[in-house]
Amino acid sequence: MSETLNISRSGYYRWISTGMVSPRLLTDTELLKQIQEIFNTSKQRYGSPRITAELRSKGMLINKKRVARIMKKHGIKSKTKRRFKVTTNSKHKLEVAENLVEMKFNPVKANNLWTSDITYIRTNEGWLYLAVVLDLWSRSVISWSADKFMDENLVIRTLDKAIAVRGKQENLIFHSDRGSQFASLRVRKLLEQNQIRQSMSSKGNCYDNAPTESFFSTLKRELVYRENFKTREEAKQKLFEYIEVFYNRKRRHSSLGYLSPLDFEKLNINLINHT
Repeated sequence: MSETLNISRSGYYRWISTGMVSPRLLTDTELLKQIQEIFNTSKQRYGSPRITAELRSKGMLINKKRVARIMKKHGIKSKTKRRFKVTTNSKHKLEVAENLVEMKFNPVKANNLWTSDITYIRTNEGWLYLAVVLDLWSRSVISWSADKFMDENLVIRTLDKAIAVRGKQENLIFHSDRGSQFASLRVRKLLEQNQIRQSMSSKGNCYDNAPTESFFSTLKRELVYRENFKTREEAKQKLFEYIEVFYNRKRRHSSLGYLSPLDFEKLNINLINHT
């Protein structure tokens, strides 16, 4: 059986020892049907690694090479595009915080490191600006706000929401780029009042806030570039569906062992540090 499934013998017996239902060999036709269902449920966002993870979560012991082969044969491919544009303005004379993170993006528990940034979304009414706060421990979007103005108020609203959701924390770092929106006096005071240490990217290093940029890249590939938003309100509704319904609760992350942020947090609930 292990040879047929293209897995190690020890891996097969480990699977059986968990008490799960014995894996059933699916024909390519049956597997194709399962793949298409998952692919469509994800709104054609998933590639073979995440589809494989989804199949395995349903009790199927499936080899990822087989999934990739069937997807390629039938032209099943995630429909995404890649683009990039800088939004925040770092050419200002405001006070800049020290870089406390230095590209160490793997905190060991919740509420140790939040990252934030702003991106733009095109609508027929004009630009809509989206600010987010991520907890890098679970890659969860703790809070987000969207507005037609890209200013310090957008950052403050988003940060206020994050603090309301998670409460005041000890030894929390809030990391962003050097944009004037994050360097404003009001943002710095809000962080100080909540005993949050501010950190900013090093000058000229586009990788110093890579996890947040990665989230925006995923958001745009999986949602924004596939839509034509007529109004800002329509864009906000679609953002809610993507972030709150799909991304936080369903989307499987390779960095989390192909768990969703919510499932990862549930599995490690003892490490969530609420005060």
